Formats: sequence, C-alpha cells, structure tokens
Amino acid sequence: MQNNCAPAAERKKLGFLDRNLTLWIFLAMALGIGLGTLVPGMSNSIESFSSGSTNWLLALGLILMMYPPFTKVKYETLGKVFQNTKALKASLFLNWVVGPVFMFFLAVLFLPDLPHYRTGLILMGLARCIAMVMVWNELANGSREYAAGLVALNSVFQVLAFSLYAYLFLSVLPPLLGMPGISIDISIRELATTVGIYLGIPFALGFLTRKILLPLKGQDWYTQTFLPAVSPITLVALLFTILIMFGLKGDKVLQLPLDVLRIALPLVIYFAGMFLVSFWVGKKMGADYATNTAIAFTAAGNNFELAIAVSIGVFGLHSGEAFAGVVGPLIEVPALILLVNLAYKLRDKFYLPQTLNKP
Repeated sequence: MQNNCAPAAERKKLGFLDRNLTLWIFLAMALGIGLGTLVPGMSNSIESFSSGSTNWLLALGLILMMYPPFTKVKYETLGKVFQNTKALKASLFLNWVVGPVFMFFLAVLFLPDLPHYRTGLILMGLARCIAMVMVWNELANGSREYAAGLVALNSVFQVLAFSLYAYLFLSVLPPLLGMPGISIDISIRELATTVGIYLGIPFALGFLTRKILLPLKGQDWYTQTFLPAVSPITLVALLFTILIMFGLKGDKVLQLPLDVLRIALPLVIYFAGMFLVSFWVGKKMGADYATNTAIAFTAAGNNFELAIAVSIGVFGLHSGEAFAGVVGPLIEVPALILLVNLAYKLRDKFYLPQTLNKP
C-alpha cells in the first residue's frame, strides 16, 4: 500500500483511494456503528462466525490486512535488527515495562469506580502489539525489517510472559492500592493459538510468497508487478476489519457514550504518550527515522485481538471487560492514524533538515 501520509508533493502521485485513506477509515467506522445499531441481529450474525475466543471474520480481515506488508519484508536482512542491541533493549523495555505500567496507572487513575472497565484496560496494556503495527509502520514509511523483528520478539514474550503479567497486574498490584485482585486463568496453549492465528498465518504466507516468487519470477517482476498488485489488499482488509469490529459493538457504543468516553480518555493519553516517549528515546539513541518509527509504533500499539479474546474467554462476551477491550481498537484506529501523520511531521522537523544539510 502506498503512503497517504507523505508530504504534499508526494501525495500527488498517489491514487484516489490512498490519498483519502483517513476518510475511508472514518466512514468504515461510521458504517459499522450504523449497521450494528440499525440492522437487527447484526452483532449475532458476526458472533456466529466465532469458534471459542476467535472470530473468524475478524481473523480473516486481520490476516489479509497483514499479508502484503509481510511480503515486502526482506527476511534475509532480519539478522541486522538484532545486531543493534542498544535499540533492541530500549524497545523491549518500552514494550514490557513502560507500556504495561503506564496503562495500569492510567486505568487506576481514570477508572477507580469501574473495576470491569479497569480490568479490560489493564489487559490491553499487557497485550503488546504483534499485528496492526505492521500496517501503521507501513503507512508511516518505517522499517519493515525492524518492525518484523520486534513483532517476532513481542510474540515470543507474549506467549511466555502474558499469564505471569496478568497475575502480577491483576492479582498482586491492585490489593497493594486497596483494590480487589482478580485471578486470570489462561494457558500458554491458548496464547500460542491466538498469536499463531493473528501473526503466524500472515507471517508464514508472506515469507513463503517471497521465498517462492523471487527466485521463480525475479526481483524486477516481484517489486514492480506483484507487490503493487497485492498492496491494495491491506487497505480493503483494514476497512473490512474496522467494519466488523464496529458492527459487533456499534449498538453498545451508542447506548453507553459516557462509558466509551471514560475508557477512551486514558487510551488516548496512552497512545500519544507511548509514541512520543518512544520516538524521543529512539532519537536520543541516534536511530534513523525508519528504525525510530518502527520502535515508536510497536511501543504505542496493542494486541487488541488478544485482549478481547482473553476478556471474552475469562469474563464472557457481554462483560464490562470485553466491552472495554472492544472500545480499545475503536480508539486505537483513529489515534494511530493521527500518529502516522505526526510521525511525518516529526520526520520533517528532526530528520529532513539533517539530510538536506549533508554535503
């Protein structure tokens, strides 16, 4: 997918759909809410495609959405990502220490009287981004290789550490602040299944596509013919995924507007805060724009699929925890789109002058 957030001179080269991506996203959100509210049984129809904690319509949209970015990753250069140990350690610290702690205190601060929503928000902070970060990073022209490497690490950490983190942040820390603790029982197998569906499938498809087609058809055909042909799939699948998510809970969004606003406020602060802090840290370490963008979006995003799956599996489909989980991506999508535009403004301010001043 081409970049709709590029500078004005570059946007003229883009097609009509790409230039107006932000508009299409907001229209898809509005259409989803409208259908979920006005069409009887819309939510039940979407839920009928669920098996356990996985909704296969949502899974299909996410898999198709992430497939094109994974076909563009130069897997042969992924090893270089792990050679920059300083940036790697900073990214892991931002993802697995700063992010969960920041979300925990925002949830406690803004939702002290709403324990169900507070728990849902905390689960969002524990579920580190392994999926849509590839799309936001792509839109902001970040490093695909670095993003893929960080996503891979987050996936491994998620499978190994999520249960422990859930116990720490929901059972141990709340009683220390005078709030009741909650016990979360989710197995490594369930986590591995979720990660495998939402990340493993598109990753494997992208890897195999590149592995098979590059030697078969050549570099020129692959980059000039194949990639432009599959890139629009990301846009279509993104809009489809947003439509499904908003259609699933559109009626609830309209029925509980104040609740949505109370959940939304700490989320907005979280997304903006994590992005800006991460970008500042990357800049201080001397990371180039592409690498810094991958670090910032990986730290700012969340794996809402996992958070929703855990909330539904543990507390039930119609629980307050599940509702908070669904509100998460409703806020994350427009917030991250705005951050994509902010990334370009930061690039113009902090990186382009350095490039232009080079001899």
